[in-house]
Amino acid sequence: MSITASDTDLATAWDAAVDDAPVALNVRQDLLAVAGAAGTLWILDATTGACIDTFELPGGALGVALAPDARHAAATGPTGYALWRREDGRTTVHETGAWSSTAAWADNERVAIAAGRRALVLTPDGEERWATEPAASTVTDLAWLRQGRRLAVAAYGAVRCHERHTLKPVMTYPYIGSHLALAVAPTGRWICSGNQDASIHIWRTRDAGELTMSGYPEKVSRLAFDDTGFWLAADVTVWDFSGKGPAGTAPRSLRCHETITALAWRPGGGGHLASGGADGTVALWRATAGRPESRLSPARILDGDTTVAALTWAGPELLVSAYRDGRIRAHRLPSRTTL
Repeated sequence: MSITASDTDLATAWDAAVDDAPVALNVRQDLLAVAGAAGTLWILDATTGACIDTFELPGGALGVALAPDARHAAATGPTGYALWRREDGRTTVHETGAWSSTAAWADNERVAIAAGRRALVLTPDGEERWATEPAASTVTDLAWLRQGRRLAVAAYGAVRCHERHTLKPVMTYPYIGSHLALAVAPTGRWICSGNQDASIHIWRTRDAGELTMSGYPEKVSRLAFDDTGFWLAADVTVWDFSGKGPAGTAPRSLRCHETITALAWRPGGGGHLASGGADGTVALWRATAGRPESRLSPARILDGDTTVAALTWAGPELLVSAYRDGRIRAHRLPSRTTL
């Protein structure tokens, strides 16, 4: 890994390079975790880009998630998962032979791991607290609701919700098809899935009311709520979930990337969104501006040479982008409220 400082470009806080193609980023507290496709995980100082530690997940990596206090990390991959401890760098690798797509922390003491057709809930040291019954197919995404008291599990045909220590789901939200990604509103009011059939399916948790947003040009695998829970970014669209929700409304659309590859809302609920594209462009948006059906243009564009693999925010003023060629770059924004 190498780091180069940029003293002349005030928009660039730091540049780093890793020896692999990044596939995921995650920030908690002062740490940035980077997952490489071949299975190397880097733990960086989020402020400077300096490397603090590395560890390996045999068989490759698909994702990485830091605990809220940044004292532990969970990495997932095609053949298992690994748990890392900041205190002494100890890494425990679990080569299960099962596809582990993702991990999600409920709090500092519990992490959910997608392990084949089940979800495992573990302590930071890997002790199993409970597990779900097998789903119809491989678990593709996980999300916690109700302040970590309920776990939503996506697999083919449905999103199933489990309470603590429940083998069987306490609530099932069916929709025939392959669910690729989950987004849960911070309010707990909505559960959304991005799907293989180029649609978004939405459930209202209060009464299981549902609707489908279809007509996307390709499968929907990137979607995220902002801090308020009123806005959902899904590939090239932004939906308004305030009031009664998006039923009967049209989204705002983002005009920039031919193919979008990453999305990340700026913390703070100001309606600012970052997106990345296959052309290497990172765009910054006032994503809640305009009216429904508006076609928005970027507030700022940061050009690059290779595909943007992942985006994340290290606080409201530092945007971190990872590129397929191994470059990691942090861009500093001058204000918490403007772009």
